[in-house]
Amino acid sequence: MSDATVAQALRSTVRLVVVEAPGGCGKTYQGASYARDVAPALGEGRLLILTHTNAACDVFAGRTRDLNRRVEIRTIDGLIIEIAGAYRHSLGLPEDVGAWARRASKGYDLLGEKVARLLSRHPAITDCLAQRYPIVVCDEHQDASADQHTIVMALHRSGSRLRVFADPMQMIFTRTKVQSAAAEKRWADLKAAADRFEELNHPHRWEHSQPELGAWVLAARAALRDGGRIDLTGNLPAGLTVHAAENISQQPSGFRVTADESRAIYARVNAPSLLVLTGQNDRATALRAFFNRRLPIWEGHIREGLSTLVAHCVAHQGNPEALALGTVAFLGSVASGFSPTAVGNRFVLEAQQGCVKPCKGKPQHLQAMARHIVQCPDHRGVAHALDHLRSLAANEAAFADVHVHHTREFAEAIQLGQFESADDGLAEIARRRTHTRPQPPMKAISTIHKAKGLEFENVMVLPCDADNFSNTKASRARLYVALSRATHSLMLVVSKTKPSPLFKL
Repeated sequence: MSDATVAQALRSTVRLVVVEAPGGCGKTYQGASYARDVAPALGEGRLLILTHTNAACDVFAGRTRDLNRRVEIRTIDGLIIEIAGAYRHSLGLPEDVGAWARRASKGYDLLGEKVARLLSRHPAITDCLAQRYPIVVCDEHQDASADQHTIVMALHRSGSRLRVFADPMQMIFTRTKVQSAAAEKRWADLKAAADRFEELNHPHRWEHSQPELGAWVLAARAALRDGGRIDLTGNLPAGLTVHAAENISQQPSGFRVTADESRAIYARVNAPSLLVLTGQNDRATALRAFFNRRLPIWEGHIREGLSTLVAHCVAHQGNPEALALGTVAFLGSVASGFSPTAVGNRFVLEAQQGCVKPCKGKPQHLQAMARHIVQCPDHRGVAHALDHLRSLAANEAAFADVHVHHTREFAEAIQLGQFESADDGLAEIARRRTHTRPQPPMKAISTIHKAKGLEFENVMVLPCDADNFSNTKASRARLYVALSRATHSLMLVVSKTKPSPLFKL
């Protein structure tokens, strides 16, 4: 199997082509090149590219920009929302299906279930969709849920030719053991059902920068896939550095090392570009403090805290105390220094009591902030309160401990105040974000999940210890995704007192 055989299989007339595509081996190039070749000949139909992230949509859009009338690119959730919106009455859904999905607990999962059931019961709907989309390219299909997979296969049964790219070793989004086992079986069944199964195996991402590192990453992938360990004891390839440092933080998600061990880590910040990867959101925040806030956090395209805040504002409109509680919870997800015990409880108390008791100093500032919610107990009051806090953090010494780590999400929450409806505001802000296609800064901290699909010249992964990379399939996949982001240099910060079982040290 090779690039040439994959290209030939994609362009063949068979109806189902399945490609296993490790990160950095040219999957996006193959998919976009195929789209460019075949889309102009589809007549009235269009080629549909389905992805799982807005970041992937951005990449495909950039590579098929002159084909916008022949190629449609969307997330699979976006397609599901469109279908659900067209049949919302029969599905028992409100007019704004997207807002419903954002507000409801596991709303997108529920929507996928409804649409999968709809298409199974009414094949005439998929017949129409297949006429519109005679060719469907599925990107990162390992991330598809059972219902999303059912929807894609319904299109295939109705006549759409499918071209499916997936990498089981990048299955990093949260699943139970039962769901993971089911996903693995779906992949095995899909390969067995394929008219052509191919594999990409050339490390294009590193070809012109660090070929030894690229070969090492693919070898590491094979070791992790097969249940083995990555050997760090022998000759390391050019571009790979292994640095031993022990995390001595007393906080479960904190990060702190001795001065001697920190020097090599800090030195990497002087590189022109750097992506620091870690496992959890809380540790990303801790690393921002470790690097003295020199590195911003890459927030990705998803705003879970903002979506939760909007749902809370809609549910508790007219209730200042509940809105203040929701504001404190939101700040806990995007900032530090405004916890309930620090200042949040007093802020909520002011909203509860109507901001009427005279006070001075810091309580007076909190009262002024809460007054926005008391006077306008909806999303607009919350937005004005957050804007007030932004000013306090910048100008008042008493609020110097308030640090916003997710600056874009915080700014978007303030923008909600410009809209009459919280749901309309969130939808418009999300639309603007999609069209502006934000990119990570040259230097940033990110969780491994949010870095999926990105590539950076220089990457650091920390801490690589037993707590963060245990001997599970999920940890193996997460480690591989982290390793495969670097194109030129990769530093692994490992622990010798609490070593990860995935490394041989």
